Amino acid sequence: MKIQADCIDLHQVQNDAEDSYRQGFFCCEAVMETIIRHFRLDVPLETVRLASGMAIGVGQSGCICGALNGGVLAIGLFFGRSQHNGPQDPAVIQCMALSKELHDWFKANNGKNAVCCRILTREFDMRQGQHKAQCIYYTGLCAAKTAAILARELHIPATGEIRILTHDQYLQTPTSPQGA
Repeated sequence: MKIQADCIDLHQVQNDAEDSYRQGFFCCEAVMETIIRHFRLDVPLETVRLASGMAIGVGQSGCICGALNGGVLAIGLFFGRSQHNGPQDPAVIQCMALSKELHDWFKANNGKNAVCCRILTREFDMRQGQHKAQCIYYTGLCAAKTAAILARELHIPATGEIRILTHDQYLQTPTSPQGA
C-alpha cells in the first residue's frame, strides 16, 4: 500500500470525518473514508465497505462504538498483518498496542469514560435521531486521534489540534450536511 500524504492536518481530519457522517456514512465508514483520503492511500474506496457492519456498536448491537471500530480498522490497514506468524509477530503486537492506545484515549476523552455504544448513547432515543450530534462528534474525535497515531508512527508531520468539547458543547454539533 502506497501512502502519499506529506502532512496531516488533524483539525481538518476531524472536520472531514464529521462531514462524512453528515453526508450519509455511519461513524465507522466515515472514519475509514477520511483516513484513506487524508493519507492519500492507493487503496480503492471500496475498502470502506469493510467498515459498514461495524456501525452502531457492530451491526446495531450496541457494543463497541463504531467510530472507535473505524479507527481500529484503519490502524489495521496500516499495521495489520496478512501472514500466519503467530501471536509473537511484531506486526500484530504493534497493531494491537496502537489499537489499545486509541481505545484508552477515546475512553478517557469522550466525556463518558466508556466505549460501549449502548452506554455512550443511553441518554438518547436512537429512533428519534437524538444521538446524531454526539455520534458525529465522536466520529471526528476518533478519526483525528487515529490520524495522529498513524502520522506519528509513519513519521508524517501532523499539524492542528484535536478539538475536545464538553457534553453540552458537542450536543450543539450540526447534524445536517453543509448547505442542506
